[in-house]
Amino acid sequence: MQYADLAQDLLTLRKKDLEVRQRLIEEGKLFVGYATEMEEVHLANAKRLQEIISKIGYPTIDKVGSEASQAAWLIIQHAISLPDFMKNCLALAQQEAAKNKIGPVHVAFLSDRIAMYENRPQAYGTQFIRDEAGELTPYRLEGTLAVVNQKRQGLGLNTVEERLEEMRQQAQNEKEPERTSDQRRKEQEAYDNWRRKVGWLK
Repeated sequence: MQYADLAQDLLTLRKKDLEVRQRLIEEGKLFVGYATEMEEVHLANAKRLQEIISKIGYPTIDKVGSEASQAAWLIIQHAISLPDFMKNCLALAQQEAAKNKIGPVHVAFLSDRIAMYENRPQAYGTQFIRDEAGELTPYRLEGTLAVVNQKRQGLGLNTVEERLEEMRQQAQNEKEPERTSDQRRKEQEAYDNWRRKVGWLK
């Protein structure tokens, strides 16, 4: 590991993210739109990661170790208010994955997440949303379920169906509240307005 100090920074940033997320879950605030406090943490973490990237490039395993590289990826995944930053990081991650400096799973998740925010189908089935009935379901897939599952298998991931069951169990554990159809409609409008405001939608 070349940058032990920066690795520790990344782990500290991830710890802050997860601690705030857990507290907001316990307070019943996480799933009501994009909680302001959570967004502030995501933005602060992204700012620090930008500084790190400008100094050492993408935080690959050889530079910061496996756990800190994973932490950097989580910070990027959560920087949803910064479309350009996420897309720039995806380009860097693709370059590093091609050199086997990071795992391809990170690229798959990040590319799917960007596709979802841009209203494009996802290639690897990593992103899930609530349907009109409020049921957790995979976000729109690029190709058939069989094709997507084949791609997932190539990355060492379980099937979309298996992942869906895991996500539903997580939602139950986190006590995500039920919404009425009217609440879901208002949340979708707020989500679309937010995506336009930050630049995902033109």
